Order: sequence, then C-alpha cells, then structure tokens
Amino acid sequence: MSAIDTLPPLRAVIATHGLSARKALGQNFLLDLNLTSKIARQAGDLAQCDVLEIGPGPGGLTRGLLAEGARKVLAVEKDARCLPALAEIAAAYPGRLEVIHGDALEVDPLAHLTPPIRIAGNLPYNIGTELLVRWLTPKAWPPVWDSLTLMFQREVAERIVARPGSKSYGRLALLAQWRAEARIVMSLPPEAFTPPPKVSSAVVHLTALPEPRHPADPAILSRVVAAAFNQRRKMLRASLKGLAPNIADILEQAGIAPTDRAEQIPLERFCALARLLEDQAAKP
Repeated sequence: MSAIDTLPPLRAVIATHGLSARKALGQNFLLDLNLTSKIARQAGDLAQCDVLEIGPGPGGLTRGLLAEGARKVLAVEKDARCLPALAEIAAAYPGRLEVIHGDALEVDPLAHLTPPIRIAGNLPYNIGTELLVRWLTPKAWPPVWDSLTLMFQREVAERIVARPGSKSYGRLALLAQWRAEARIVMSLPPEAFTPPPKVSSAVVHLTALPEPRHPADPAILSRVVAAAFNQRRKMLRASLKGLAPNIADILEQAGIAPTDRAEQIPLERFCALARLLEDQAAKP
C-alpha cells in the first residue's frame, strides 16, 4: 500500500496509543488508508474548502482529507484517547487541522469554519442518523454546508436514497431528497473495519440544492411525513386524521387517494399536501 503521508500506518498508531474501538461510542475504525483516501475523494475538490469531520478516531479519514488538499479540517472527537494521535496529524499538516474534544451533538463548529464548508465522516453508528437530520433541517436554507460525504450502516444509506414503493422509503428519504441530491458512492464490507461490525456500510454523498425541490413549509412537511410514516401500514386517511378533520378531502386535492399508504406517495405529493394544510390553517 502506498503511503499518503509520512505518518505511521494506522495499525501502528492504534497500537502506540492503545486505541481499541469502544462499542459504547459506536466506534468501528477503518484502517486501510487507500479506502480512507477514496472516501475523501468522494467529497470532491477540497482545495478551497473547510471540512468538518465528525468522529475522526485515529485519523484515517482525516489524513485522507488533508492529503486531498482540504484547506482546513475541523475534527470533532469525543474520545480523549484519540487526541494524541490527532495531534500528530496536526503537527504533520501545520495550520490545517484543528481538533475539538467534545460531543458532535453538542458542539457548534461554525465559529471555527470559513465557507465554503463540506462535512465528512465515518459517523459513529449511534448518532449518525440524528446528525444527518440536523444538517438537513436548519432554520434557513441553503445550509452552511455545500455537501455531506458520510459513512452509514448500509441499511441507513439505502433509506436515504430510497424511492417510493420500496420498503426503505420513509421520512429519511423525504428529508434528504427534498433539499439535496443524494446518492450512494461507495460500499464497504464488515471486514474493512476493526472490529468488523455485523452489517455492511456505505458512503452517501449529498449535495445541497439551492432551494427545495418543491415549495412547502418545513415544519408542516415534517409533521405530515412523521404522522404518515409513524403508522405506515395504515391508509393515509387514518394515519393523518389528526392533522385536519377533513383530511380525506385535502388528500384528494393534493392528488393522493385517501386509501393510499405513505410508502406509495412521492415527495411532490407530500409537499402539495403540506401546502394545502398550511392554506387551511391560515383561513379565518
């Protein structure tokens, strides 16, 4: 394997610093620097970008992002054991790596970043979906980030890119595809990781759209989608009855059969339904 920098192989880094992966932190380390470099390349040309990386661990993807030319990497790491290894990377790339020791769900990184901003990470399994939803639902759009290049369990990745009619189609697909272009760009087997997880993984690349694909109030759309998929086996006239007393009529106005189920409905129809509910709520 060709080296991407002058730093030691990741297995040596882990041995030196005693970095056994911890299940409680959702850690599964990716040690092949060829793979971490390939993931970094999926984020595109990084030369003029700051990159926010969540959960760098021993720094495999961090090294890939820096070697690919990222202007700056801001790495947020909860596990204090990883900080000395990340400090060694910072020393090898002077002025280009900043590490924040903290919980990614609690840290506000914006003060440390200059646009354009891209986000990358082999996300800890236990917080990956929550982080994605936060990035897809900011108060204002377009968001502060241009793109997301993120590793998930394969099942979660498939939910992000799912189409209507599939078992994976649901709230996550609608949130992602309403405001972003989402595609799976890499697949990785369990044996690529240390320790190997019980499931396969995949990298999803999301590019922020300048504006949502269809107009809708974000809060209303979120409420509609949540109600529809919380009871996905029910007909929509039943699962959405709490949103309006005349929900069957509103569904028909939106071009949706009241007897349809949530997994059958494309994004455009959900947005039309959200607009009609907003109009009804605005009436005196």
